[in-house]
Amino acid sequence: MKKQIDTPKRIVIFGNSGSGKSTLAQRIGKKFNIGHLDLDTVAWLPTEIPERATISDSMYNVNAFIDTQQGWVIEGCYADLLENIIGQANLLIFTDLPVEACIENARHRSWEPHKYPSEEAQNANLSMLVDWIIHYYTRTDTFSYAAHNMLFNEYQGTKKRIIKNPVDLALLHVEI
Repeated sequence: MKKQIDTPKRIVIFGNSGSGKSTLAQRIGKKFNIGHLDLDTVAWLPTEIPERATISDSMYNVNAFIDTQQGWVIEGCYADLLENIIGQANLLIFTDLPVEACIENARHRSWEPHKYPSEEAQNANLSMLVDWIIHYYTRTDTFSYAAHNMLFNEYQGTKKRIIKNPVDLALLHVEI
């Protein structure tokens, strides 16, 4: 009898800031021992005043990550980057939480040392982040609900829209 070989897990997670993308990706990465890439780490240049890297430079780094991983989970709010990799995913997760839940999550998020030099610096940015979260449904850019909803609707593979917080892997009701 032939032994069934598991398909490598390749998961893309996206949604509004504060929607639980990073938390969910960390849980999935740890549970399945697969690489985790936060797109924030490749989407921005290391400048004092935030400046977006070119899509081609960001994609170079995303592809370098993918090339070193058998299975992976990639998360972020960058529809312009995600549209270039979702064809390689075997599961798409849209963390589509209400704005109020995203704001609450942002207010209680742990310090993200890969984004901020200190917890104080992260907290100093909170009012800007809350404003950013609030405008999710009215923006029309790559970070918007419209862009995310289009990605989700056009994806033909296995996908899940999460509308409640907190996310428990057992509640996804899809085989990961």
